[in-house]
This record gives sequence, C-alpha cells and structure tokens, in this order.
Amino acid sequence: MRSLRDGRRLDRSVHRHYRGATRGLALDLGSSRTRAWVPGQGVVADTVHGTGEYGPGRPVRRGRIVDPESCGRMLARIADRALGERREDAVIVLSHPVLAGPGHRAAARDLLRALGPSDVIVLDSARAAAACAGPGDGGGPLLVLDIGAELTEATLLVDGLVRDARLAETGLSDLDPGEPPTAAVRAVLDMVMAMWRQDPHGALLGALRRGPLLAGGGALRPDVTHRIAVRLGVPVRRTDDPATTVVRGAGLVLSSVLRHTTAPALPGRLR
Repeated sequence: MRSLRDGRRLDRSVHRHYRGATRGLALDLGSSRTRAWVPGQGVVADTVHGTGEYGPGRPVRRGRIVDPESCGRMLARIADRALGERREDAVIVLSHPVLAGPGHRAAARDLLRALGPSDVIVLDSARAAAACAGPGDGGGPLLVLDIGAELTEATLLVDGLVRDARLAETGLSDLDPGEPPTAAVRAVLDMVMAMWRQDPHGALLGALRRGPLLAGGGALRPDVTHRIAVRLGVPVRRTDDPATTVVRGAGLVLSSVLRHTTAPALPGRLR
C-alpha cells in the first residue's frame, strides 16, 4: 500500500486562465481502458487496452504508462476523432491516480502536449470523481473509494484538497471469475483504517458519516458495495454511472475552464 505520506507532491489547483481555448477533451487513462469526454457530446470513446490496435501489450499497467509509444498512438487517434487534426484552440484534461508518481505525470503531460492543444491540465482522479458527484449534500469532508481494474484508491478530500490518500495495487482484474471480492474489500478496509490512525482532526469520521463515494468498476458490483458498507458500518454512495465517474468529472472541470475562457472580461478584471 502506498500513501500520500510517502512524500509525493500533488497538484492542488487547476484554476488559471487558458487564452484562446474554445474546445476541449477530457480523458481518463485507466489501466484497462481509456475513456474520452467532449462538452456537449458526453463520452465519445471507450477504448479497451490490449486489443493490439496500437501495439502489442497494454500501454498502462497498475496506473503507470509502460509503453509511451503505443499510448501516444492511442491518444492521438482519440484526439483526431474527437477534435480533428488541428487542436490549437483546445484544452485537454487528463485524470491520473492520486498517487501517480512524477514520472507518470510528466510522461502524461508530454504525450498530451505532443497532440498540439493550447494547454494541458493533469488532474487527480479523486477530485474528478468529487466534481462529478457535485455538492448536492451540503459539502464537508469526502472519502472517495475508487475500485478499478488494477488499482484501488482511497482519498480523503477536505475543502476540495487532498488531505490523505492511499493506493493498493490490486483490483477487479486480480479476481478469478466467480471469486468473491475479498481482496478488493480488504484493500479498502486496510486503507481506511490506516487513514483513521493518522487523522487527528476527525475529518475521516465526518467523511464516513457523510457516506463514502464509490467510483470505478467495483462500484457496479453489489457484492463489493454491500461488503464495504457492512464492514465500515456506514451507507455508501455512488454516482449514476460509476465506471465513467472520473472522465465525466474531468469533463465538468474542462467545461468550467472553457466557460471562464469564453466569458467576457469584467471591468478591472485581469485576463
């Protein structure tokens, strides 16, 4: 299990101005598939890795880019279909695992910049999921549990910033067909308990009372969601389509960025 306390620095804000941007593309580069979202169109691509279309093997494993060349070809194909060949007026937002290392983040930025957009935003998956969930329940600390194909993440958000994060390199693909999700649920419980032991301000308790937000393919499995709820002793929540929560949340961040770039400047407001 890896944690935020390993000393990794996280990007904390995407609030800045992107001059000249009028279009955009949001991407969720996962371990088993890549999803793409375009404002006004929704999810426009859901590419399964390992089909051989972009090269042998898979471009991403356990949340890390392991084959930049095939990953670049895949992203270029998606961008061509979603935005066309000329992308100087487009912003691309890409989500990454909360504890993605600097090498992964740098590789992701390089691949996106090679596509020729006006700018690139790299956003962690937990804040993307929170954006998708929205503030409808009054806000407060939020615990995001993202159970994917090869990674399971637990992230505590306070005031929209990452207070603590844990990652286990296990996921649904590690389960045999018909096998109960014991390992995935145990990974979640271990991470939550580790957070509990290092939470002097009680933010995790507030997040648990609010109800953890489940995302990823694991949130589609009733045996996973029920076991987590029972073991934690709290109700759990999920968005209407957990598998696309992260890419839709990244898309909402993108839409917000585009609204700011196209809004008329107010008197005395720096642009």
